[in-house]
Amino acid sequence: MQFKDIVGQRDIINRLTAVIDSGRVSHAQHIVGDERDGSLQLAWAYLQYLCCEHRQHYNDGDLRADSCGECPNCKKISQLMHPDLHFIFPNPPNGSNSVSAEDYMREFRDFMLSTQALGTLNDFNETLSGDVKTSMIRETDAANIVKVLNMKPYEGGWRMVVVWNAHRMNASAANELLKTLEEPLPQTIILLVDNDDKRLLPTIESRVQTIKVKGEGLKFKVEENAEFAGMLVGWLRMLFKLKMKELSMQVDKMATLNREQLKLFLQYAMKVMRDCFLNTAAGMECHLGSGDEKFDSQFPKMITTNNIELVQSAIDDAIFAIERNAYAKIVMMELSFRISKALKKR
Repeated sequence: MQFKDIVGQRDIINRLTAVIDSGRVSHAQHIVGDERDGSLQLAWAYLQYLCCEHRQHYNDGDLRADSCGECPNCKKISQLMHPDLHFIFPNPPNGSNSVSAEDYMREFRDFMLSTQALGTLNDFNETLSGDVKTSMIRETDAANIVKVLNMKPYEGGWRMVVVWNAHRMNASAANELLKTLEEPLPQTIILLVDNDDKRLLPTIESRVQTIKVKGEGLKFKVEENAEFAGMLVGWLRMLFKLKMKELSMQVDKMATLNREQLKLFLQYAMKVMRDCFLNTAAGMECHLGSGDEKFDSQFPKMITTNNIELVQSAIDDAIFAIERNAYAKIVMMELSFRISKALKKR
């Protein structure tokens, strides 16, 4: 996972890369934000950048730096196969006192890779046929992590732990982890990932540095969603036909939005495209809300592993251009051609 793969969050990403480059990495951090906004993605990309052997730095664009994606560490972390990268997460009881996240590690890695770390706890529990209400992080999970952290790292670098939905730690698990947070081992980093900063135990919260992920694409009021949904579906229909007169009229309509509205529309479009991809890749629900059941059921199939990065890159570039006062109609027309081309690569 590279930072460029995350929608939005550029201010946060740039601050994080600057801190890592300075060598002042906090041993325990609490990343707070909705799963659909990339909180788990951010933790994943953060650790890949931390371990990258050939970090890339840029002089232009909205991203100051990123991992190379090609070195051995990058490849191992991108596939969640690095021996010093560990996860704990809520897991459902199975009637055994020995149940722990370790019992579901293969399923969790498959879940992260298939959803690109944008799935929710509900989504994960559905893959296990478990009840989200009874899923928790137990003392056994925390004890396993403490044991791992007290061993020498396999590859001599960082020992890394991601605690997903950390607020689901019961009191015993939190107490087990507390000493490690109070007395950190060298070259060890623990990232707590959560969707709520008010439910973590105070004893844990006071010992971590909190990073709040912005709600990219989820800030819309109901009436804005309805307007954007109609505009988006009308635009997507034009992209299939690519009849220039009709497409030009649709682009003219979108270009009448002011800069902030257009940015919100593009963020909304990205969220819909991301939901479509999750529907195709992992069978998650996707509601376009066009009012046309056939279109709503067929379009998500157009967004696949073959074109999601092309779509994301095209929308990211359009948002970047709008932020810099580019002429909206030209930006949206260029975006239309890029999305239309990407859809043909499904």
